[in-house]
Amino acid sequence: MHDGHEIIRNAVSRRTFLAASGLSFCGLSLRDVVRCAPTAAPKGKAKSTILIWLSGGASHIDTWDMKPDAPVEYRGPFQSIETSAPGIRLCEHLPLTAKQAHHLAIVRSLGHYGRGTGDHHAGYYYNLTGHEPDPTFRQLLNNRRPYATDWPFIGSVVTAKRTPHPYLPSLITLPQKPGHPEYTRPGQFSARLGVENDPVYVLGSIDKPTDFTTPVLTLSGEVTPARLADRRSLMNTLDEINRNLDHAAATTYSKQQTKAFSLLTAPKAKAAFDLKAEPQSLRERYGNTINGMSMLMARRIVEAGVPFVSVFWMESPKLSDLCKSGGGWDTHGSNFSCLKEHLLPEFDRCYSALLGDLHDRGLLGETLVHVNSEMGRMPKIGDPRSGGPKGAGRDHWTHCQSVLFAGGGIRGGQAYGSSDKVAAYPFDRTVAPEDVAHTIYRAMGIDNLEAIDRENRPYNLLPDGAPINGLFSG
Repeated sequence: MHDGHEIIRNAVSRRTFLAASGLSFCGLSLRDVVRCAPTAAPKGKAKSTILIWLSGGASHIDTWDMKPDAPVEYRGPFQSIETSAPGIRLCEHLPLTAKQAHHLAIVRSLGHYGRGTGDHHAGYYYNLTGHEPDPTFRQLLNNRRPYATDWPFIGSVVTAKRTPHPYLPSLITLPQKPGHPEYTRPGQFSARLGVENDPVYVLGSIDKPTDFTTPVLTLSGEVTPARLADRRSLMNTLDEINRNLDHAAATTYSKQQTKAFSLLTAPKAKAAFDLKAEPQSLRERYGNTINGMSMLMARRIVEAGVPFVSVFWMESPKLSDLCKSGGGWDTHGSNFSCLKEHLLPEFDRCYSALLGDLHDRGLLGETLVHVNSEMGRMPKIGDPRSGGPKGAGRDHWTHCQSVLFAGGGIRGGQAYGSSDKVAAYPFDRTVAPEDVAHTIYRAMGIDNLEAIDRENRPYNLLPDGAPINGLFSG
């Protein structure tokens, strides 16, 4: 019979345990913990949020803010089509999404106003936290790593302000750890809010899209639920680890222990991640791709009551050479081929399926679905890095982009704001990433954004910006 020391030493590596308990991320210090009072009952209509992140920077002018009257060197070859929302037109390569447009609110006037740097790290950070990138982003660009003093991810704020889920993490990210290498994109972590508000990662693969790895739900070696149930021996072992930490760190670490081992022994937790419980016809509706299955997984998770789920679009290495990028929405080359033949058909299928599925189950009214990206694309066709106009690519563009909202109290069938004639700059009702963040908080019923730092001083988690109130139905 193994004692608790042997279970930890022989079956669960320190790295595995830290990942399971949410502590293994970028070396952020356990000492950088703040207190943030939770809100028991949300005042907004949304009980959950699903964030769909189009990794790389989706082209707004080729999708949901098309400019059919612009010169051809701007508008490109795509045509727009009518949708289920009168007056709202989308790209011809989004026919299934067009049928769901009566649920959509398209914000076409989002800009970074010179606060971004044009690179991916700053784009992630600004749109995922609502905070302007600090000077280190301009100094380091894509070499800028996450810092413990960063502002927290929107999902981490929601997690901190909500009562913890009884048996699942309150913040889940799938199907990857964004960044090359993993974990390098700032903005996806709780940072100064403390590790207990960090996301739990559910990992998938392109080759086996229905198979997900959930480290917090995976037992290693000879560790069985029965042995994990022997809490006395386990906690004695873990208490020994705690003695090597300061008091504040040990308190946080204890909370992570309880969370991790509760997850490992909760049958309901494993059931929430079982895609095989879904009918084959529904899985086919989403599409048998890693991104399609991730959106189906997101629906299962919010159906189980998790407050915040992020789906970071997984890039395909097969598109890297064609798109002159990492294989995602960063279409530096062959923008139109990449969109028409690959990205838009896959997105159209799984995104429309998600909205329709949520609606059919009566969940859309209480689930906010938000589509965002680190930036838009340059309106004029021709990225110098891929041969100029002949390369048919679009470079990064932070001056204007579009984002989508649906459900969660949002009034569907509308376009909020507009861009200029070539989609280069916001034209009216301009908004910034901080306003988008506040909009999510309002939908989730979070109006108290106060936190207490480690020196017991109150501060506001997002002092700038305001909710985009015109998006809401009431």
